Order: sequence, then structure tokens, then C-alpha cells
Amino acid sequence: MARPTRTSRALSQNFLADRATAERLAHLAVPHGRPAPLLLEVGAGKGALTEWLAPRCAELRAYEIDSRLVPGLRGRFSDAPHVSVVAGDFLAARPPRTPFSVAGNVPFSRTAAIVDWCLRAPALTDATLLTQLEYARKRTGDYGSWTLLTVRSWPRHDWRLVGRVGRTRFRPVPRVDAGVMRIERRPTPLLDPAGLAGWRHLVELGFSGVGGSLHASLRRAHPGRRVDAAFRAARLDPGVLVGQVPPERWLRLYEVLAP
Repeated sequence: MARPTRTSRALSQNFLADRATAERLAHLAVPHGRPAPLLLEVGAGKGALTEWLAPRCAELRAYEIDSRLVPGLRGRFSDAPHVSVVAGDFLAARPPRTPFSVAGNVPFSRTAAIVDWCLRAPALTDATLLTQLEYARKRTGDYGSWTLLTVRSWPRHDWRLVGRVGRTRFRPVPRVDAGVMRIERRPTPLLDPAGLAGWRHLVELGFSGVGGSLHASLRRAHPGRRVDAAFRAARLDPGVLVGQVPPERWLRLYEVLAP
């Protein structure tokens, strides 16, 4: 069968076409000396990243939604019994019950859904995702601002921007550059289960915009003097915009305002 050359806009396909970039992404996903017992690859495509991930894993499950690409992938890795090519949508997969990692060149249009899948998987240890640069910078605070999703998940997950990839490293060439975002599940959450519920309530209230500012939003649920004390403890100006508050400062707010 001839190898497919056309891409699908519906599947948001931009194949990684640079071997050095694929090798670097594999190293970020699975550093030397730390082999992954189980790794799930999102969107294996033609196997550019799979080739570099395979030697670093005891077991690799490469998911590919485009049925045209599956025969070529299976043929390419037929001599690697620890690599299984799964035909289908990664988002439909049931998360493994044992510790596992995720890596992949993520279809840009499906990034949010894939990140949500990773955050909801209890046994996930880490995810290394090649996404639109803007998305990676926004989620990791690289713009100097933080999103609700990042802050809300912070007690369980650490978010970092670990690399950038120019758009010319893909085929077809997308309109924007890409970023490598790494999400690591903390071995021990920063808060206990009871505290996590209170944390989510506080953060969602703060991001609600009710009252016109973070300080005003928090005063809807807490006495003004306690909110003032929390801002002093977190070294925050009462007029600070909610997106400008780093997760570490949110922890100080929570310590003062938690029941």
C-alpha cells in the first residue's frame, strides 16, 4: 500500500518532520536513565516520534485515529513487540490503572480535550505534549499570567514550558510555532483531599469576576479583614488582576482563608 501523503484538516494533522526535534521531544518525555514502564503516545502519525520513544519504554501504545496511517505504522514497528499501534481515538481510551506517561505531537484543535483527559487520569505520572506555543505559554504562566485551569489543578499537577519548536519543523507547515508543555502529577498533593475541595471553591470564586476584582470576589465569601490579611500574607496588592497571581501566592491566600 502506498504511504498516504495527504493530511486531514478535520484531524488537525501537522506531522513532525525533523528528526532532531523528535529525538529532543522523546528525551524530554523520557529522560535517559528513567525508562517509562508504560507510555501512551497521542497521534503517532507516521511514527517520527514513536521511533525515538520506543527504545525508552518497556511498553508503548501508539494511538492513531487516521486509519490510512495505521498499516504503515504497524509495518514499521513489527519487529518491536513492546510497541502496539492502536487504531482509534486516544480520547476514547480508558486510562490504565497502573502508572503511565503520555507523550505526543498533539493535534492543535484537540489540545484542550487531551489535556483534560490527562488531568482526569488517576494513574498518570506525567504528560509531555507538543502544542501550539500560545497554548503552552498560557497554561504554564510564561506570559506572566495564569489561567483558571492551571491554578485549580496546581495542588496535584506541576505545569512547565520545557521547549519551543519552530513551525517549519512540521509538514504541512502550520501558521504558528509550537511549544513543549510538561505536566507532572505530584507524588504527594500539596493539599489533602478535604483541602482540595476548598481550594477549588476558592480559586473558582476568585476567577469568577464577581465584584470586579479578585479582592472583591473573595470578600463575597470571607470577611474583609480576613481577605486583607490573606493579601498581606501573600504579598499581593488589593488591586491585582486575578490572572497575575501565581499559584504559590494562591497557596498563601488559601492558608489564611481556608476554614
